[in-house]
Amino acid sequence: MGKEVFDTFFLIHGAPLVLIDDTLPARTFLKSWREKILPEKPKYILVVSGHWETNEPSINVVDRHETIHDFEDFPPEMYELQYPAPGSKELATMVNDVLVAAGYKPLHVDTKRGLDHGAWVPLMQMYPEADVPVCQLSIQSHKNGTYHFNLGKALAPLREQGVLIVGTGSVTHNMESLIVNNVGGTVAPWALEFDNWVKDALLNGRYDEVNEALEKHPHAKMAHPDGPVHFYPLLAAIGAAGGEKAKAELIHHSFSRHTISYANYRFRSTE
Repeated sequence: MGKEVFDTFFLIHGAPLVLIDDTLPARTFLKSWREKILPEKPKYILVVSGHWETNEPSINVVDRHETIHDFEDFPPEMYELQYPAPGSKELATMVNDVLVAAGYKPLHVDTKRGLDHGAWVPLMQMYPEADVPVCQLSIQSHKNGTYHFNLGKALAPLREQGVLIVGTGSVTHNMESLIVNNVGGTVAPWALEFDNWVKDALLNGRYDEVNEALEKHPHAKMAHPDGPVHFYPLLAAIGAAGGEKAKAELIHHSFSRHTISYANYRFRSTE
């Protein structure tokens, strides 16, 4: 594989219909991953998904991942999809070692948990062969944004060891106000304003403001009424690219169902 040092990414993972709805531009984007975004195949993938919450950082270690269908009221074919990617004890050890070196407690290891849809929905389109070893790292939703930014910074050395670090979620994620059949492709004004503000802050390196966005932005509660779980993986991805020294790039942008931002970002270290 050589000495490839990977950038980090924040990617959308749904609604999970992105797997089967060919009308969604985000599906086209994810399917073009190897061709247009990252031709180099990683040795490992570490996913920070908002759909695994624990009190302290935890990692899953299994031989072969089960596919967790942690969503309701979707077409039956969604529940038949499987993504049996291998796990990796080696990657879990590497993650544990860099976190302990940064002052964190040793990771709790979950030997039963598979991949939730925050991981397998994008990966199934990016690496459909399911042949890259994957681990998931949990978030701590009772902590704040800066905590997850710093957690990501502790992960940064893994990029030099063949690890692709991906946070998955959504810049806006309001399921209460969405419009399922949004024929006109309208976007809620508050969602557009929050999404544009995050974009401007990211592209101009105002990461301290992004870390505090859910506490201070006037539309934060509308953008994330169910809490921070879809936003914190973004902060971890920034941190893992070097934190304050990361450079953001918007690599895909669209909206779905009136309130769901499908903004995807790449983060490069400027060191």
